[in-house]
Amino acid sequence: MTFMKVLLFLLLGIIMYATMFSNVRPEKLDLSLFSVAEQTIRSPITIEDKASTEKKKKDAENQVSDVYVVKKEIAQNRVDLITSIFDTASEVNDEIAEEEKKAAEKEAEKAEGEASTPKKIAQEEKLKRTKDKLTEGVTKEVSDEVLIALLQAESNDLSFAKDVTVTAINNIMQERIPADGVENAKKKVENELNLKSFSSNLKLAVVELGRYAIYQNEFYDPVATQEARQAAVEGVEPVKILQGQILVEQNQLISRDVYRQLELVGMLDNENSIQPFIGLGVVIIILLSAIYYYFHELTVSEDVKQNYLLVYSIVFVLSLLLMKGISYIQAFEYSEIVYIFPVAMGGMLIKILIGEKLALYYTVILAICGSLIFNSGITGTFHVTAAIYIICSGIAGILFLSQHNQRSKILQVGLFVSVVNILVILSLMLLRNGQIDLMEYGFYFITGFISGISSAVLTIGFLPFFEAGFGMLSAMKLIELSNPNHPLLRKILTEAPGTYHHSVMVANLSDSACEAIGANGLLARVGCYYHDIGKTKRPQFFIENQMNIENPHDKLPPQTSKNIIIAHAADGAEMLRKNKMPKEIVDIAEQHHGTTLLKFFYHKAKQNGLEVKEEDYRYAGPKAQTKEAAVIGIADSVEAAVRSMSHPTPEQIEDLIRKIIADRLQDGQLNECDLTLKEIEVVAHSFCETLNGIFHSRIEYPEMNNQKVKQA
Repeated sequence: MTFMKVLLFLLLGIIMYATMFSNVRPEKLDLSLFSVAEQTIRSPITIEDKASTEKKKKDAENQVSDVYVVKKEIAQNRVDLITSIFDTASEVNDEIAEEEKKAAEKEAEKAEGEASTPKKIAQEEKLKRTKDKLTEGVTKEVSDEVLIALLQAESNDLSFAKDVTVTAINNIMQERIPADGVENAKKKVENELNLKSFSSNLKLAVVELGRYAIYQNEFYDPVATQEARQAAVEGVEPVKILQGQILVEQNQLISRDVYRQLELVGMLDNENSIQPFIGLGVVIIILLSAIYYYFHELTVSEDVKQNYLLVYSIVFVLSLLLMKGISYIQAFEYSEIVYIFPVAMGGMLIKILIGEKLALYYTVILAICGSLIFNSGITGTFHVTAAIYIICSGIAGILFLSQHNQRSKILQVGLFVSVVNILVILSLMLLRNGQIDLMEYGFYFITGFISGISSAVLTIGFLPFFEAGFGMLSAMKLIELSNPNHPLLRKILTEAPGTYHHSVMVANLSDSACEAIGANGLLARVGCYYHDIGKTKRPQFFIENQMNIENPHDKLPPQTSKNIIIAHAADGAEMLRKNKMPKEIVDIAEQHHGTTLLKFFYHKAKQNGLEVKEEDYRYAGPKAQTKEAAVIGIADSVEAAVRSMSHPTPEQIEDLIRKIIADRLQDGQLNECDLTLKEIEVVAHSFCETLNGIFHSRIEYPEMNNQKVKQA
């Protein structure tokens, strides 16, 4: 990159930074704790309020109660324990009864027996045996009176008491029994058992066993409690301060919580904040990199590339400054003043002067810059609505020009853009789903209409300055040059009418062929109009202008004739330069013959016995450098050759065209332009179609026979 390009990019970056600097500078607020806000303050960003989030999580955790679980197995264990006590008493009774039966049988076998008191001994023995069968823990908790009552009960009563007691215990133990609810549960089982019909001693025993069996079955579960609290914490959504959210209303006291939120969104330390400025610098570097990439990949000469870059920079800077000026109106509560900005102006100028791709680049970059410049009155950094409007309006102008091949009037483009602007504005307003009155609709529609029309007017106004100041050739300029009233064209028409007709014919051939291969057909057509302007210096020396006069070359030596013929290319280029014609037109006049050989006079000189060099009978050139110049050179030779033929057939025309093209290729006249063999074939086909349309066969009408046709 040359020093001039570096300087231009640096200057462009500085201008971009200067125009958008104030739009990213944080608003400086003079706020203090417990003061009264002088205005309504909204959050400029979306950010998580971590302190509030943590408080909300803590509250959610505290609201989760401790988790208690019921251990069902305890009920079964207590039922099994009481069942075991009853079964033990029954078992002991059975054992004692069996032993008494055996003892009685032995006594019966003896004749005499001693007197005894078996009942007392049996009671003590039963109690002892029962305690031996039970665990120490049970014997400590259950009194001897309870065991004695069980041992004294009849077998049927004991079985009934067991069933009733176990049932009552199971029913009560199925309920939740926390530590502080054990006594109530004991009373419940006591009341239930008291309702049953037992002997007094057995009832007391059953009640005591029922109370003994009731046990706490609900216990605190630390793991489940922690899981429940963790789930509650995870279910808490982060508390966010949303962009545009009102932090404090006008005339509202700034409390500690509000002050903390203002500090969190960065509205209390804006004086020392450099992040927005760094961000703006990065954005500008990215945009400039995109521009640099485009021009780096552009396949044109360095001079043209530098010219294009300068034009692009001027148009872009003009648009930036215009946007900045319009943006100041936002201070008067016109938040959507962007709609009046002539968006399409820059895109149309760049499309006409340089090309469509760069115009699209320009529109996207302008939209990004516009979203920053017009961000006054909104809560975010970027005004998305402005960006959408700029992109839609800019692309509309570019596409309309492309669709009409840049030949339509620019004011028509402006009207089209106005319609697109109004439709875009309408869609954006409807998407907001807000209450907008008809007056507001009308105001915005008028601004959109003004934007489109002013874009066209400014484009028309600026276009001549760029064309004249930078020597750029636009479609509008070419159309202007094609006007038959142009002084140079009138000069050809009046002084060399044959040449004028020849130029028009070559223009028709070249225009069609260039359009067929994607070259600039309009440039080729206008270039053809002027390519033989040099012949007006000595028009009678060229055969197309020799009407009813003797050919002056018949009396001149070949060397002199050669000099006159060859000079018309250089003379034409010189005349065009003096009249400040575009460089592209001058190049066509200078290059359309390339360095071809003037065969007629070269062979004539050799026939006269002169020692001549082939180089002396060639045009000075240079060879064709562009597709347009190459096509015009071929068309020039083809038109002259076909015109010299008498009643040419399509086959003869095609053979002649291909012979001329082959001669040009063999002579190396197409070596310096980027015309491909495939495109040459398309050019030949286009020439054939055009010439066949001009020299088409005419119907020969037979002479009418004088004899009358006899009627049947």
